[in-house]
Amino acid sequence: MIPQILSLENTQQITELMREMNVDKEGINIMRPKAKMYVIKIKTLSNIGASIIKQQMLSLGGEAAICRDALTGKKKITDCLIFGTILQLYRLTEKLKIQEFRLPKLAEELKFVLDNYQRKVFLVKLPRFNLKLGERTHIMGIINLTPDSFSGDGLYKDQRQKTRGKRSLDTVVNYIEKMTEHGADIIDIGGESSRPGAKPVSVKEEIERTIPVIKRLVKRINTPISIDTSKAEVAERALDLGVSMVNDITALRRNEKMAKLISSYKAGLILMHMRGVPLTMQRSPEYSDLISEIIDYLDRAIKLALSFGIEREKIIIDPGIGFGKTTEHNLQILRRLKEFKVLGRPVLVGVSRKSFIGNVLNRSVEERLFGTLASIAISIANGADIVRVHDVKEVSDTVKISDAILKER
Repeated sequence: MIPQILSLENTQQITELMREMNVDKEGINIMRPKAKMYVIKIKTLSNIGASIIKQQMLSLGGEAAICRDALTGKKKITDCLIFGTILQLYRLTEKLKIQEFRLPKLAEELKFVLDNYQRKVFLVKLPRFNLKLGERTHIMGIINLTPDSFSGDGLYKDQRQKTRGKRSLDTVVNYIEKMTEHGADIIDIGGESSRPGAKPVSVKEEIERTIPVIKRLVKRINTPISIDTSKAEVAERALDLGVSMVNDITALRRNEKMAKLISSYKAGLILMHMRGVPLTMQRSPEYSDLISEIIDYLDRAIKLALSFGIEREKIIIDPGIGFGKTTEHNLQILRRLKEFKVLGRPVLVGVSRKSFIGNVLNRSVEERLFGTLASIAISIANGADIVRVHDVKEVSDTVKISDAILKER
């Protein structure tokens, strides 16, 4: 038999293979951290600091790439690519602690992201509920109570129907109950469209759209409910009724009141990346380094949340597919989704019926189900912990098969 080149994605798979071969247990412990190579990018280092890193990695059996002119001293600032096993990288952090040129601070940051990247399971404690993320992919069902949703959900129309002078909410609530029966782990309710070009609505209108549904729903389902809003007044009304988390597409940028509110209710928080606002976000979005810029944005948002007393363990991050991104930007995010693991928080991905799927397949919104399912499978393979979707029943099968293939048991 010819030699095999194994496509093993993580050290757990490598460990299982060694166990199957009856490798000595102590030998497994020694070899596991040597079994996979990682590439780490560090931006804007001094040429001296970068040279020290390169020397240290060479001494550890790894490698580091820096600008040629930084080596000669012609350039004072350089980016750096470090190549090494997890063991070599942790040893590098120890060596950098005793250096100068701000390298001890870099050692702390490097250890932080190495610890984060290896984390597999998250326990998100919410009011009335706990979400154990990582062991299986969770499904968030989308409920758009808007007349101008890009996906044409139709629930706003049902909500506005009148029966004997009262609005009939039965159709909406029944629809949501079916969604939970089909596998939704979280229900996300929004009363303001965030589609490209959407105009904002008043606090009063958003409350009228969402609160009556939530009021009925909390008594009917035993599932965490999220309020999709960037308005503190709307979030407060929802949290008072028993909603467990806030999905804020502005990542707390709108006002401080939202952060204080979430902290006081000990609610969960979803922080999403968005360039601009929905009305203008798709006007020629440009990035010099897409993934790096999104990670930096979300890192700042996490630190802002922490500064208001929101617990790190209650935060979920969302790279914001379709929010100020081109088709190629969205594809790149999904391709490199694992890189967001350095933030140490569960990753939520919302690809359902999005325009990038329509652009790739030349399909209308109504014809994007299969493209959505393919995008979700790839998202799970690349590290998504939660998928936010319209078609829960169909997505549930995709999630179960993806988890069966990908999740270690």
